Parts: sequence; C-alpha cells; structure tokens
Amino acid sequence: MADDLLIRGARLYDGIGGEPFDADLAVKDGRIRAIAPSLPVDAETVIDAQGLALMPGIIDSHTHFDAQITWDPYVRPSPALGVTTAVIGNCGFTIAPCRPADRERTMRNLTQVEGMSLDVLRQGIRWEFETFAEYLAQLRRSRSAVNLACYVGHSSVRTWVMGDDAARREATPDEIERMAALTREAMDAGAVGFASSTSPAHNGEGGVPMPSRLASDAEHLALIEAMAHRGGGVYMVTKGGQMPVALLEEMAARAGRPVMIAALLHNGTNPDAVFADLDAISAANTRGRKLLGQVSCCPLTMEFTLASPYPVEGLQSWQPALSLKGAALEALLADPQFRKRVRAELAAPATFRLFNGEWSKVHVVQVSQERHRALEQKSIAELAARAGKDPLDTMLDLALDEDLTTIFTAQLLNSDEQAVSRLLTHPHSIVSLSDAGAHLTFFNDAGFGLHLMGHWSRDRGVMSLGEAVRRLTLQSAQVFGLRGRGLLREGYAADLLLFDPATVGRASQRRVHDLPGGAARLTTDARGVHGVWVNGHLVANAAGLLDGAPLAGELVTEFER
Repeated sequence: MADDLLIRGARLYDGIGGEPFDADLAVKDGRIRAIAPSLPVDAETVIDAQGLALMPGIIDSHTHFDAQITWDPYVRPSPALGVTTAVIGNCGFTIAPCRPADRERTMRNLTQVEGMSLDVLRQGIRWEFETFAEYLAQLRRSRSAVNLACYVGHSSVRTWVMGDDAARREATPDEIERMAALTREAMDAGAVGFASSTSPAHNGEGGVPMPSRLASDAEHLALIEAMAHRGGGVYMVTKGGQMPVALLEEMAARAGRPVMIAALLHNGTNPDAVFADLDAISAANTRGRKLLGQVSCCPLTMEFTLASPYPVEGLQSWQPALSLKGAALEALLADPQFRKRVRAELAAPATFRLFNGEWSKVHVVQVSQERHRALEQKSIAELAARAGKDPLDTMLDLALDEDLTTIFTAQLLNSDEQAVSRLLTHPHSIVSLSDAGAHLTFFNDAGFGLHLMGHWSRDRGVMSLGEAVRRLTLQSAQVFGLRGRGLLREGYAADLLLFDPATVGRASQRRVHDLPGGAARLTTDARGVHGVWVNGHLVANAAGLLDGAPLAGELVTEFER
C-alpha cells in the first residue's frame, strides 16, 4: 500500500542535536513510517526536498491561545511559522474552570493582563464549558490545526473557589484544599500541569492583582503537590522578585516534578539579575531538582498607546491610572505630581521592571494628526532633546494632544545580544516566551523558533543548527512528556517542518484586521518555510497557512512521567 507522503533527499535534523544527515522520510497514517537514504517512490504525494532541511515541528511551550482557540482553531499565525504543538494556559491566565457568573471578570482581566480587546473576547469566546474537563471536551469537539497541551491555571482555580475575594486576600486552609481538589480533578482530566504567576507586572482590570499574586507560599506548595498527586505534571510560574528560586526548589522537591520558571529576560539596567537566577537554577539541578528557566531569543519590543500602556503598568506610581479611562485618565496623565512620582520611580534602582526609562528605545510609530507626521519613527529621547523637554513629558504631552491614540513602540528587555546569547546557551534554560495568542496589539513573537534558527544559529553562530532544532523540539517534548513527538523517528508523529537553512527566519511585523468584529492584531510571516505538517497533514507551505487547512492537531492529555 502506498504511503501518504514521501519527502525525498532532505537534510534531516532529527532533534537529537547532532550533525544532520541526508535521507528520505515516508509518512503513513499520520506517523513516520520509514527513514532511509533511499526509499522506493510509492506515495500519494512525493516532495523533492533537495537543498532543503527537514526537522520535527516546533513545540511552543509558552502560549496564551486559551481564548483564541475557541474562535480560531488555526491559532494564527503559529502553524505557518513552523509550530506543530502549543502548550496553552501559561502564567495561569486560563479561561477554565469558569462559572458563568465569572466570565465577564475573566474577560476583563485578560483585557488588562494579556492586552486583549474586551469586544473581541466578548464576541469571540465560545463559552460551552464551566469545568476544566468540559473545556477539554470542547477542544476535542472543535479540534485545532496544531497539537495542544493545556495547563490548569491558578487564577482560574482561585476565582472558582473564592469569587471576588480571589484578588483581595490570602486563602483559608479550607479554600486551599478546595483549590487542591480542583487541581487534582484537572490533572485527572488531562492537564499537562499547573501554571501560576507572582509577577507584579500581572494586573487584572483596574490594576487589581491577578488572583494568583495573592497566594501564600503554603498555597503554592499545596497546589503543586495536588498537581503531582498521580506522579505527573509540570509546574509553571512567572515569578516576581519576592519569589526566590529557593522556594521553587522546595516545590520541585516536594512534588518530584519539573518547575518551569518565567520570564528570564535580560535587563540592561540590572544586567546580573537574570544570571543570578540561572545560577540558582543550576545549583538546584546539582541537588537533583528539575528547574528550568524560560528565556527568549527575541528582543522584547511592544507597541502600545497611553490608553493601554502595558510596558509601564507594572510601575507602582502608575497604579492610580489603571482604573481610569477617558477624561479622568487624561487629567491624571497631565498632573505634574503624577509625572513627578513616575520619574522618581524610574530613577530608583529596582530588581526587575519591564520599563526602565530608556527613552532612546521608545519610538513614535504612528500619529493620528497630520501636523505630527514628522515625529514618526523618532525616539522619545531625540524628540525630548530637540524640544528641550523631559522625555516623560514629551511622550505624555504628545499622547494627550492626540487623545491617547498615538502608537509608540518600546524595546524593553533582551536587547543586549551578547547577554542574550548566554541565556540561550545556558544548560538549564529553555527557549520559549513567544506569548502567542496574547498582547495581540502590542507585539508578536510567534516566529521565535525561526528567529532562533536564522538569526542566532545561522547569522550569529551562537549554536549549531542541530542544537537549535533540539532546543525547539526534543527538549520540550522530554520536559512535558509528549510521547512520540519531538524527534524524527519511525513510529513518531509526523509533525514536520521543511525549510531552507539559508533563508529561514521571520519577517517584520504587520497589522491585520481579522479578529472577531474586524479588530486589529500584529502578525508576522515566515521566511524560508516550505512545508509544515501536523500528524502527517499539510497545514502550511511557502505561501503561509493553507486555505481550508485540515484541523489535524491532537489534544494531548496523556504524558510520559
């Protein structure tokens, strides 16, 4: 019987991290049937891959497709960028479990913490579930273009148990036990692990902390133990400065499970902090604890307006602005005392913050008034120097003059390439943090894998292409226990990426209007990608996502331990 697909003469990067080899690869019924130097030509589809490379599909371990997947089973743009498996629910910002009474609160929190449009969420989310198990059942029914593994989220679990109090106070022992029971139920239903956040940058509507930020150490410990009650699961947390690696090591010790720590990004104003965390992670591993630091291969660059200024929302001095809109917000932004407090905070040292007053890295992208057109593509530092004004005043005055519609961009973190190369090659880091599905109007790093292979491997020579492939495939498959994925091996799932090593990379960002209601988002296109297969089905080619691409992804609910 003929195979479904035969890829002939490709250079195979099998995921192990070693040298590539030339071979043919045959696919039958969604699985890799054979790999050999020369296979018989007996397939429905034959592709001549001379001069191209073939690797396992990219596993994106840090996405936020929880809401988008309910209206867009193609989870655009990830499949066209080589991603064949996505782990959703990171940071605990999930939409399940969720009672009907909590849906509006959940959407409003996502609007703030994940930079999502409330109108888009209201029009787009299909609420055909309440419990986590029912959410998984909905995903099975609707299917998706990529494979999915789902965290159960701390903030959702907390809200289910505590309601409005979830973002106001610590939990009682009884409430912690009820959360633990929900966590165990979710793990039994097929969750890949438990995700949380203690980051001060993670605020819900009106600047109120996301619920997980109110959790005590005892609550975190109880819930990771609940996660691991059957010997499985990965604990993922975006940690704030008050959460030491030592506590995370204790969690790993109690649960006997891996702990995934985000977001380890290099900060030019506090350059040693991220390496101190990685040193602590390394020390924990020498003691037999499995800790990993999620790092990014992309500079963290965000577009924003002063109506939704995610880069500065973590500043304590900015908190009074988070609950305001319209004229009240504009009045506060014009207040000299407010500006004085913001300047003072930016001038003070901090262990970590997203924005550090590096005004040369903040640019005007788009103005709404023609008389300001000459300001576009100029840095705030340049404009301030030209006007003889303070940079903060320069940015706020321009935004206020345009009713807060001015679009700015800020390069926030990970801009020192020498430092980032150390993060990428650290033995206990995992290349991740695409945030695909979130911050849709701010930035788009869904092409992180192509950027790692093109920029960091080919152009910078920081690692071999084989090692880049390993870090994008097998490493995550092993951490999460994704059985039969992450390698080019006979019998493994035919999750495949065919690409040109000489041109692979990601294109510049562009804006499209395809969200529910025609709302805008940022996207990026692939370079050098010739084909993406999910479980043996072609979903994207050199032109991008196929029209009517099959929803060939699997919902993964069973994991190796």
